[in-house]
Amino acid sequence: MVDLINKKIILVNSVKIAQMQIQHEEKADGKGSFYIMGDDKPLAEMTYTIANNKLMIIQHTEVADVLQGKHAGHQLIDAGVSYAREKGLKIFPLCPFVKSVFTKNEAQYKDVWNK
Repeated sequence: MVDLINKKIILVNSVKIAQMQIQHEEKADGKGSFYIMGDDKPLAEMTYTIANNKLMIIQHTEVADVLQGKHAGHQLIDAGVSYAREKGLKIFPLCPFVKSVFTKNEAQYKDVWNK
């Protein structure tokens, strides 16, 4: 299943991207990702696994150079947190980037953060 969130198209360094158009792919095995597509490939991606239908383990976040400084990683986190809240999941941020964002903004994520 692929969900789309928002639909604003922009150009960054001549690469067409959909800013804030976060796509979500969820697989039957509990693995999934939130990502931002460029013309033909993902330019930013955050991967996760759902454990025991209660815990979302965010494993990795990667952002292409063309999106550096555009808050793409934060947009992926926001989408993942919204998803976790919707599904009643706690998040274990295995990814160092996500963990640092949670740590710096603890009050914002306290309801979903599984420390």
